[in-house]
Amino acid sequence: MKTTIKKVDLAESVKNALATTKSAGMEAVETVFTEIAKALAEGNTVEISGFGKFEVTERSARTGINPATKEKIEIPASKSVKFKPSKALKDQVK
Repeated sequence: MKTTIKKVDLAESVKNALATTKSAGMEAVETVFTEIAKALAEGNTVEISGFGKFEVTERSARTGINPATKEKIEIPASKSVKFKPSKALKDQVK
């Protein structure tokens, strides 16, 4: 059965692995996520060996169609985060 792992579950795992307190585990998880988000916001790529690479991609402006009214609409340019898993992670998931 599939389950969803949440941030609090990751913090619990960190707490157990490091034999520390629950709050220290949560702080470690929060710190990692915050640093990844900061690096991406600055336009940097975050590469975690054996896990994968996070990078910011840019989508150009384009014309779309409103499916309800069939009107053409302009979709503005935007940025998005892309994740590419490493070979090691892909092999582990297989």
